[in-house]
Amino acid sequence: MSYKKLFITLFVVSLIIFFGIFFMLKPKKNLPIYSPRDVNPEMVDTLVQHLGSNHKIADFSFINQNNKTITQENYKNKIYVADFFFTTCPTICPKMTNNMVWLQDKIKDLNDVMLLSFTVTPEIDSVAVLKKYAQEKGIIDSKWNLLTGNKKDIYFLARQSYLVVKTGKPEEMYDMVHTENFVLVDKNKRIRGFYDGTNLDKPTNDKSIKNVSQLLEDIIWLSKNQ
Repeated sequence: MSYKKLFITLFVVSLIIFFGIFFMLKPKKNLPIYSPRDVNPEMVDTLVQHLGSNHKIADFSFINQNNKTITQENYKNKIYVADFFFTTCPTICPKMTNNMVWLQDKIKDLNDVMLLSFTVTPEIDSVAVLKKYAQEKGIIDSKWNLLTGNKKDIYFLARQSYLVVKTGKPEEMYDMVHTENFVLVDKNKRIRGFYDGTNLDKPTNDKSIKNVSQLLEDIIWLSKNQ
C-alpha cells in the first residue's frame, strides 16, 4: 500500500473514531417530568406542594367554542400545550394567543399534538364569545379547544394540576391572575415543561422557562420519543 493510500485510510478511520466518540459522549435530549415539588412553591397550591412524584393532570369537563363538552378523553394519547387566558385581556394574552397561533401552524400536521386554552373569566367568555374569538384568530377546531365553564373548577385545575398560578390568600382562591406560562403535557397526562407564552424566540434568563420556539422543538422530540 502506498503512503498516500495509507494516509487516506488512517484519516478516514480517525474521522470515524472521532465522530463515534463525539456522538457517544454527546448528551441525549431528555425532558423532565414535573411534580409540584419541582416547581416554585409560589406557583403551587399548598394542598399539593408535598407531592414529589406521580403528578398528573386531573380529569376535567368543560364546554368549547363549538358548545361541545371536552374532557381528557378528547386528549387521550395526545401531546398537548395548555394555557389560561381571557378574550378581553389587554396585556399578555394577545401575545400569548399570537404565539399559540404560530404554534398551531407548526403542529397542524402532527396528528398526536393538540392545543388547549382555558378562559379565566367564564362569566364573560361565553361559548358565543369564544367562537367569535376562535374565528378571528383562525383557530382550527380539530387542533385547539377554547374552554369555558365553572369558574371554581377552572381555577382549581390551574392551581393544582397545571401549576401555573401564584398562590395567593385563601380569599383570593377564585380571583386568579393567570401567568404567561404555556404547559407541555405528554400522552400520560404528565407535565414535561413550562414556557413563556409571550416569548417566541428570544433567549430566556431562567433555564426552567423556555421560549415558544424551544417548545416546538420539545413537542417534536416528544412526539418521536413517546
